[in-house]
Amino acid sequence: MDFKLDSVQQMLQDSVRRFIDNEYGFASRTALVNSTQGGSNDNWQAFASNGWLAAALPDEHGGIGGTIVETALIAHEFGRGLVVEPYLGCAVLAAQTLVSAATDAQRSSLLPDLADGSSRIALAYSEAASRGDPSIVSTTATRVAGGYVLQGRKTLVLGGAQADRLIVSAQLLDEAGHARGISLFLLDAGMDSVVVRPLALHDGSHAAELTLDQVSIGDEALLGEPGRGLMALECGLSHAIAALCAELVGAMEKAIETTAEYLKLRQQFGVPIGTFQALQHRIADMAAELELARSMLYALLTSFVNDAIADRRHVTSQAKAFIGRAAKAVCGQAIQLHGGIGMTEECAIGHYFKRAVVADVLFGNSDWHEARCAAVV
Repeated sequence: MDFKLDSVQQMLQDSVRRFIDNEYGFASRTALVNSTQGGSNDNWQAFASNGWLAAALPDEHGGIGGTIVETALIAHEFGRGLVVEPYLGCAVLAAQTLVSAATDAQRSSLLPDLADGSSRIALAYSEAASRGDPSIVSTTATRVAGGYVLQGRKTLVLGGAQADRLIVSAQLLDEAGHARGISLFLLDAGMDSVVVRPLALHDGSHAAELTLDQVSIGDEALLGEPGRGLMALECGLSHAIAALCAELVGAMEKAIETTAEYLKLRQQFGVPIGTFQALQHRIADMAAELELARSMLYALLTSFVNDAIADRRHVTSQAKAFIGRAAKAVCGQAIQLHGGIGMTEECAIGHYFKRAVVADVLFGNSDWHEARCAAVV
């Protein structure tokens, strides 16, 4: 795989970075976090007008027809700016699950609104006992005349508080109560029997907890074929993990840049502390860890192009575990090199570490992914 960006990809990366540098400074981000709104609608519309929400959606359904590389480029720059809008949850995880699961008619109906930012869909797949494993589902969808009845609870629904529609995974039960596999259903978030509770995460982003209490839906709410939802979930999750890994590489990159600048300015004993050899060694170790994580991201993107689904699943878990741990280590060291000020809310560097901590929990933590890799060796 050629990792040299073509002219269109380079323009995409440059446009996102300009937006982050000009419109998404730390003070602006802090105001968004304090507003408890889960980001700005104006920013979301800017994402849409620049084509970022449509970058990896099929061109026949209102998208631009890009690949996982375009998603990674956007996520990388968003990681540098610690973007709190639910790009990962709505524009990647839910959108790619929808692309994989839906019929062609459903794609034609739903994807154009996602591409232009007029609609947001969130994916509710995680449960308290699942630990990020999409195959562990206790939420049920019981078949009844003319539709289904959903019952259960979901947690860590990324973008769920801002979404107008929800994709819900459930164990399909026939009218006799027999399990028929995991299926996906599309619900309106405002339904009376759907309770969406906003959940503020430690890093300033937002998710939601979802309670489904005897939710009655029609046959048209089923996405794709009954009992075939797990494959679509794994497709959406693989895209989301790749985007999250790219985001963490961007966050590490920015954390190292910020720390290097601080070492040049902070003085002790009349000289910049960046002249101290011990601190130079530490930031060199951080840079080396970043390059290893970047290489792991490249391996994951290559797997999307070259590998079968089973092999990609293995590489995805390797990347999630390695990059998640690397991000916590690098951003934690950045706080150490800043000293006491790095622990304050007013200093940006601590927020990169918070994002790394939350990111490690999303979609299964490092321990879970390493165990999945070990199980197939």
